[in-house]
Amino acid sequence: MAPHATDARSSYAAPRSNSISSGDSPDITVLVSSRAIIGTRLSSATIVISTVTGKITSIFHSVLSPSDFPPGTPYEDCSPHILLPGLVDAHVHLNEPGRTEWEGFWTGTKAAAFGGVTTVIDMPLNAIPPTTTVAGLKEKVAAAQGKCWVDVGFYGGIVPGNLAELKPLVKEGVRGFKGFLIDSGVEEFPAVSSLDVAKVFQELADEPTTVMFHAEMIPPISASVGDDVQWSLPPLEPTGPLDAYQTFLDSRPSSFEVYAIAEILSLAFLAPRLPLHIVHLSAVEAIPYLRDARARGVKITAETCFHYLSLAAERIKAGDTRHKCCPPIRTQGNQDGLWSELTRDDDSVIKTIVSDHSPCTPNLKLLPSDVPGATSAKPEAGQAAGDFFSAWGGISSVGLGLPILWTEATKSHRNVSIQDIVRWCCKATAQQVGLEKQKGELAVGLDGDVAVFDDEAEFVVEPSTMLFRNKCSPYEGMRLKGVVRQTWVRGQRVFSRRDGFGKKNGPVGKLLLEPRTH
Repeated sequence: MAPHATDARSSYAAPRSNSISSGDSPDITVLVSSRAIIGTRLSSATIVISTVTGKITSIFHSVLSPSDFPPGTPYEDCSPHILLPGLVDAHVHLNEPGRTEWEGFWTGTKAAAFGGVTTVIDMPLNAIPPTTTVAGLKEKVAAAQGKCWVDVGFYGGIVPGNLAELKPLVKEGVRGFKGFLIDSGVEEFPAVSSLDVAKVFQELADEPTTVMFHAEMIPPISASVGDDVQWSLPPLEPTGPLDAYQTFLDSRPSSFEVYAIAEILSLAFLAPRLPLHIVHLSAVEAIPYLRDARARGVKITAETCFHYLSLAAERIKAGDTRHKCCPPIRTQGNQDGLWSELTRDDDSVIKTIVSDHSPCTPNLKLLPSDVPGATSAKPEAGQAAGDFFSAWGGISSVGLGLPILWTEATKSHRNVSIQDIVRWCCKATAQQVGLEKQKGELAVGLDGDVAVFDDEAEFVVEPSTMLFRNKCSPYEGMRLKGVVRQTWVRGQRVFSRRDGFGKKNGPVGKLLLEPRTH
């Protein structure tokens, strides 16, 4: 989904015949490479960024030399690495305040910068208080001050009884709203009913926002589970051992997602102009419902996640609860179906790919002692190591998404280019949250957010390359292709693989609180 471009933003300055006048302001930084993604093209480029505004002021479709700029101009030749727009991860749980021991602004945004992510949008739950009121948002904002290595925006939450807070939250600058149709796992963020959803649609029908859903619901009749699944307890009639991943997968079938999406679509007529969005879509069976709705004019999109595109149920070992998430990681065939939808020649219903970074302290994962990331803490009474039903659900991967996707893209049966990844993880995610006039593309007038990507290098995921707070991830030990060499936020280098993080300036990230206009 391309952002809405104006003439000023979509045009690029042409190289001058000699050099840029020495009378021009030296308050610029220049990044060049023999390869850059400009629009949909991979070409050589020179990118000029104002150090005053942080905006891209010029783009030249060639590599200019340092002598073309005023003496002393900071100049970085990144060749042969690829200059990419900084990624916009539109689904991250940073958890601060309240559960900062799970994740926080300092560690979560540092991990993001390590992977070329220059903007994260923080989910409204798992912090205490959740971002379901203006007061809760202000506590979030206060907690984030001075701790963000990249730019951070915020979602608001939809819970029973907070209808009067929604429009004020829009005015305070939230990028959208999220609600659950099944228990969220934390008591302070309860699920909403269909009646709640109908009221929300009517309340926000004409607001410049997006309403998003964790789309799982228990159908009226289900052979595999009862209501207890909402609390991640074992199914009433387990299909196998509780440390077997298949048992957990059986407890949250694809029908849960299909039923929830059908319920959302049945209410969409109440707000025909309101953009709707399905977070972390995992089940391919739901895609025809979304495709049909879009064909009928319903404004609905979906995202999927790095883990659904790279991990498969058949490869998850007994007790390895690092893989537990909701909706669950499904089969290899399901994964292939998600890739097929993403790479359609026509309009895919899946527009974006995000991390859904949802961490916790390692003890809550109940890992067996032989699984990387395990702790010496003993499970509480009634719990057992490796129990997929008692373990906390969530995958830690912020900052790993670009190499995860590139590793998958380079497999022989994938028809995926680096331009595709930019579209899914930069342009479309920026548009999803109303930031396409600032983020998601290397274009004149947008923020100078740049990831310098070495598409040939490889690395092994280990604690030193997982900068999030708790080093517990199913990607540990994997060899991934693609290394982010540098990350720039609004023309300031915040990270380099060689030198680490800039200690002189510290975190330079801004909080994105300007209200949406569309």
